[in-house]
Amino acid sequence: MAEEQEQLSYEAAREELVETVRKLEAGGTTLEESLALWERGERLATICQEWLDGARKRLDEVIEQAERS
Repeated sequence: MAEEQEQLSYEAAREELVETVRKLEAGGTTLEESLALWERGERLATICQEWLDGARKRLDEVIEQAERS
């Protein structure tokens, strides 16, 4: 994970992503602000996906170990 991704928990990234989407949907921002929000949302979505992928990998490893026992 990149430095920023290590600093944000899944919950914090998800909460910020929800707020970012809310701002985009509400409108009233300039094109430049909207683009910045979109880019931030993309980064936050990536952080969330990496957390979920990591959790899935850990679960798969535990299941695999249990099946071998």
